[in-house]
Amino acid sequence: MIRVLIVDDHPIVRQGVRAELAKTTDIEVIDEARNADEAIAKARACKPDLVLLDISLPGKNGYEVLRQLHAEMPESKVLMLSTYPEKQFAVRCLASGAHGYLTKESAPEELVIAIRRIAQGRRYVSTAIAEILAADVGSTSGGMPHEDLTDREFQVLCLLGEGRTVSQIAEILSLSLSTVNTHRAHILEKMKLDTTSQLIRYAVDNHLVDKSK
Repeated sequence: MIRVLIVDDHPIVRQGVRAELAKTTDIEVIDEARNADEAIAKARACKPDLVLLDISLPGKNGYEVLRQLHAEMPESKVLMLSTYPEKQFAVRCLASGAHGYLTKESAPEELVIAIRRIAQGRRYVSTAIAEILAADVGSTSGGMPHEDLTDREFQVLCLLGEGRTVSQIAEILSLSLSTVNTHRAHILEKMKLDTTSQLIRYAVDNHLVDKSK
């Protein structure tokens, strides 16, 4: 039996996933979590075979949870579930220790396939993401400006795109105001932009903002 912990702040999503997995005979939902702190606490308590983890969570986001799970409980595999279809999110998640990446637009049957494949020790990305990544093989064109950012800088960029203030970002990421301002300065320099407003516009135009939040 594949024991699964669902982490998502939307009750309707958790209920939908639980109902879909209940149709199987080899997958069992052992618990649910609404935020990062609950996710870590419940993962420690029940030690799931797989954590189905939403990227966009209140407070610490899925990236933070992913890194902590990977460091503390590497035996628990993680399948990221996201509204973001863009390749950079999948690549960053896989590089940070995720075993798979699936968009919420995927068919329910694909979720079951992904869980089973990951439980077998393999990795999984959605068909849409696989096509995007495959199209890049052998490409000589340069990447997007945000692809050169560190994971932390990328988080700050996404939060700025959501309209968060420096103070809010500092609280969400448990950083000092000066550290967030330093990250913002580095982002501007790397992306060759001049103002925070330009960063926000870039994040929105390139679909780095989760519109469901």
